[in-house]
Amino acid sequence: MVEKLKQFKEGYNSLTQINGKHSEMLMDIGVYKLKVEKEEQFIDGNKESAFLLLSGKALIKWGDEEQEIERNSLFDEEPWCLHVPKNVKVTIKALKDSEVLIQKAINEKEFQCKLYTPKECRNDVFGEGVWNDTAKRVVRTIFDYSNANYSNMVIGEVITYPGKWSSYPPHHHPQPEVYYYRFNKPQGFGCSVIGEDVYKVTDNSIATIKGGLVHPQISAPGYAMYYCWMIRHLENNPWKDRINEKEHEWLLKSNVKIWPDK
Repeated sequence: MVEKLKQFKEGYNSLTQINGKHSEMLMDIGVYKLKVEKEEQFIDGNKESAFLLLSGKALIKWGDEEQEIERNSLFDEEPWCLHVPKNVKVTIKALKDSEVLIQKAINEKEFQCKLYTPKECRNDVFGEGVWNDTAKRVVRTIFDYSNANYSNMVIGEVITYPGKWSSYPPHHHPQPEVYYYRFNKPQGFGCSVIGEDVYKVTDNSIATIKGGLVHPQISAPGYAMYYCWMIRHLENNPWKDRINEKEHEWLLKSNVKIWPDK
């Protein structure tokens, strides 16, 4: 399903809750809005946490380390993201008005804290040179099973060009996933297909996707669409790759023709 969120207030704005709304996502997700000079501390006794800077400039501290981080554009700049295990205190001081997305999942494992920098983010361009570039998009992977197999989470970002499809060909996986959307203009919009249902997505909305449901997306012409994608691994069944819908796998053949059909 898709939910349009209210304008964020200062402080924490909950999107999903392990023991509350959208509990089937198995994650606590929210956006913390900080005014300049505001400082907040975060610590969780049984959950790992990822802190993704959406906008602004902040000083972030963890353990004996600290780093100034800044982001002015979701569309043009790669992410800063701090990933910590349970019982690690994180302090964020806003040097400009800032927004930080926080993703959490229960995880008893101990692991080293890691600040993922923009230079370390994996960027893949999918859909280029096929289907008349109708599904060309940029997929950023911050961490997943391949580089953080101790985590119970995956987090990344997608930049969908105006009028293009993403999460395509239609695919699914048994693990639950959440998309958090932003558009380059406040009136921007697109569509999210979840299973057999189609929803309008707008700036500052979320899609909660239960395991097993297909979930292709499209942005309206004129509007670039950003979404942060967050997956929760299942016990003994981590997310490693998508499962494409069989009837659409013909699209993956080399030199496939989509129009005209010859």
